[in-house]
Amino acid sequence: MKKIIYTLTALIALGSFAKAQESVYPAKEYKGLLFITNGTVHVGNGTVIENATIKVSNGKIVEVGTNIAIPADDVQVFSAKGKQVYPGLILSSSDLGLKEISNGVRASNDLAEIGEINSDIRSITAYNADSRVINILKGNGILLASVNPEGGIISGSSSVVQLDAWNWEDASYKMDAGIHLNMPSFIARFGRRGGGGGGFGRGAAGGEPVDPSKVALEKVEELKNFFREAKAYNAETNHTNTNLKLAAVKGLFEKKQKLFVHADQLKQMLVAIDFVKEFGFDVVIVGGSESFQIADLLKSANIAVILGDEHSLPATEDDDIDQPYKTPAALQKAGVLYSLNDNSDNTRYRNVSYNAGTAATYGITKEEALTAITLSAAKILGVDDKTGSIEVGKDANIIISTGDILDMKSSTVEMAFIQGRKVSLENKQTQLYDRYKTKYGIK
Repeated sequence: MKKIIYTLTALIALGSFAKAQESVYPAKEYKGLLFITNGTVHVGNGTVIENATIKVSNGKIVEVGTNIAIPADDVQVFSAKGKQVYPGLILSSSDLGLKEISNGVRASNDLAEIGEINSDIRSITAYNADSRVINILKGNGILLASVNPEGGIISGSSSVVQLDAWNWEDASYKMDAGIHLNMPSFIARFGRRGGGGGGFGRGAAGGEPVDPSKVALEKVEELKNFFREAKAYNAETNHTNTNLKLAAVKGLFEKKQKLFVHADQLKQMLVAIDFVKEFGFDVVIVGGSESFQIADLLKSANIAVILGDEHSLPATEDDDIDQPYKTPAALQKAGVLYSLNDNSDNTRYRNVSYNAGTAATYGITKEEALTAITLSAAKILGVDDKTGSIEVGKDANIIISTGDILDMKSSTVEMAFIQGRKVSLENKQTQLYDRYKTKYGIK
C-alpha cells in the first residue's frame, strides 16, 4: 500500500514539475489596429511584395501593400524589416491533440473507436488543446491543423483547429469539415524488410489463402451500400427512428463536407474516383503515394490530394528512388489541387515546411511549395475564405521569419499571429534551451 502511495505522490510531483516547465497561455483577443511593416510578404498565392506593410483591424487583414499610412494613434506596430512574412502554415491531416505519445502509452491517446462504421464519431470533442506538441508546432510556423479520427473503415469526422486556445470549443475553426474513410487494401504487402510478398494473404489461423482484391471489393461494396442507404435516409424528412451513423454523412450529399479517402494504392484511388461518379462527393485523397500515375484522372474528377510523409521510401520497388520528392511536381503539372503534409511519428508534424522545401528542389518553385502548405491546404480543408493567404478580408494568421521558411538551416520563426493575436512561441524545447544556457553560463 505504501508503495502505491509513494508512486502516486511521485506521479503528482512529476505532473506539477511538467506544468511548471511549460506555462504558456493563449493570447488575449486584440481589438484595434495592428501593423506589420517593411517585410517581404509572401502572399501565399504565388505573389511576393517587397518592403510591404500589412494593416490588421480587429483580427482581419484590411490592407496589404506599400506606402500604407500608419496613424499616430494608439496602434500596435511590428517591424519585419529584413525578414520574411508568410501566411500561417497549415497541417492538412493529423492526429494532433488526439495522440500525445506515439508508442506504448495508450492512456495518452484518444483517436480511434471500436467498430468499422463510425461516421457519427467527432474528433473535435476529443481534441486536447493542452497538448505539449501544439506549442512546438507554433514555434515552427504551423498555426492551423486538421484533426482526424482513425480506426475502422469510416473513422468519423475531422475538424480544423487553430493552435492557440483554452479548449476545443475555442480552438474550433471549422467544425466537422469532412468524413474520413480508410480504403481497403487491394494487395497484401508484408514489407521489404520482413520478406514475403505476392498478392495473396493467409486467412484466419493460417487457413486457406485469401485474395486481398476480392476481400477489398467486398468491403467496397459494403461501403457503397452504406452510402446508398444514407442517401435514401437523408432524403426522407420524417424518421420513425434516428440512425446517427446515416445522419452523420448528410453533409457529404449536400456538399457541406468532403470525403477524405485514405489511400496510397492505384486501385484504391480508382475506387475513390468511382465514388465521385456514383455519389457526386467532393473527394480528397490522403496519402496518395501512387497519385502521380493517374494525375490526369484525378484532375478530371476534381479530386484533391493531401500527400503523406515526403521523406519516405518509394511506394513500390519499380518507382524511382526519389519518386516521393517528385510527386508534387507531377500533380502541379497536371493541375491537381494538392497540399504537402508531415505525418511522421518521429517529427510529429513540425517538418511540414521542410518537406515543402524538398519539393521545391524537385520540380516546383518555392512559391508553389509555399502555396501547398498554405492556400492550397486551406482550399482542401474548406477554410480558404478565412485563411491560407495574406489577403484583404481574411484572418490575420501570419508568421514572421528571419530566413526562408522552407530552409531548415536559415529559418527561425520570430513572431506569429492567429486572428490578429500575437501568440507565444515558448514551448518545452525553448524552455530547455534557456535552462541549459543558464546552467552552463552561455549568453
